[in-house]
Amino acid sequence: MKEKNDLLLNIDNIHTTPMGAERIRRNLKLSAVDVVAYCKQQIQGAGEIIRKGKNWYAYTGSAIITVNAHSFTIITAHLQPNGK
Repeated sequence: MKEKNDLLLNIDNIHTTPMGAERIRRNLKLSAVDVVAYCKQQIQGAGEIIRKGKNWYAYTGSAIITVNAHSFTIITAHLQPNGK
């Protein structure tokens, strides 16, 4: 549980690059303009957040959002086929 709190404590530091935003928008089939705000909201409501090596993985039920643990950059996000 401590690791989940570490990511949530740094929710304001989460960001992405312009290319990352386009990749996330495409992978999640989003039309939302602010991809970072969308991902932050999803992370805050995630059912499970785990750290594996240098990345956090937030399992939201419909998607998996990958965040770098050191820079808090959203790397990518993918839809889960059957939810989790």
